Amino acid sequence: MEGHVAPLAPSDSALDIVAYGQQTLALVLASPHSGTTYPPDLLAAARLDSHGLRRSEDSYVDEIFAGAAALGAPLLKARFARAYLDVNREPYELDPAMFEDALPDFVNRHSPRVRVGLGTVARVVASGEEIYARKLRYIEAAQRIERLYHPYHRALSGLLETTRDRFGFYLLLDCHSMPSTNLPVSRGSQRSRIDIVLGDCHGTACDPVIADTAQKILTDKGYVVVRNTPYAGGFTTTHYGKPSEGRHCLQIEIGRGLYMDERSFERKPFFTQLASDMRSLTERLAAIDPAILRPA
Repeated sequence: MEGHVAPLAPSDSALDIVAYGQQTLALVLASPHSGTTYPPDLLAAARLDSHGLRRSEDSYVDEIFAGAAALGAPLLKARFARAYLDVNREPYELDPAMFEDALPDFVNRHSPRVRVGLGTVARVVASGEEIYARKLRYIEAAQRIERLYHPYHRALSGLLETTRDRFGFYLLLDCHSMPSTNLPVSRGSQRSRIDIVLGDCHGTACDPVIADTAQKILTDKGYVVVRNTPYAGGFTTTHYGKPSEGRHCLQIEIGRGLYMDERSFERKPFFTQLASDMRSLTERLAAIDPAILRPA
């Protein structure tokens, strides 16, 4: 059923790695926020219903990039919901106000993401509504991190290092979507809103040729594209993007209004074209001269 939210049973795998035969491209794709499984402990503690919780999802992003994976690049996707745990954060970015007990000293309480309620365990959904009807205990967050966060990053690190060993470098495309209501108005364009934001941490997470190439490809296809504003990249981009070592990461944020109704979560007809364009983008990024992307 369209938009179905399924409970995550303890025996279910929390991750999927989509691969079509042998890896032939030095690319890895990741979709950390498109999961639609909502564990019972989240639903029991939440003040929002499942529809409200879905406002934090990067809905269907894994499907949008599935065609790109068919080119020969593995796609890692989290099955659990972002409202339950956000793996595009440090492992312990937590807001003390959310918890009834004291947090360990190593917890990052003061990051910009924590301040706006979007830590590893989020306080609010993307629309700003509070998630929980009660305060959590620290052990609840710690269990989520142990069961889901660490396995996700072990899987991602494994895919990336295998890719680098095989090709001499890797390019990670960290795939996201963004609420259209949060986007600035685009000046000098026939469209009123930005379609895609490319984040390379202001030039530090990948070789400039990658972001330049991606922007040109997408602009030529008619998308309104900007760089690093308002999304320069999250933990994944900064942690895995070390271009001097042949480790490149580019974050891609797609405006949800392009491909879905943001109230009903139904796909728009443009969904198919967008998926085709993302496949083309991946294929052309994979064609960048490897000599540029390998470490000197």
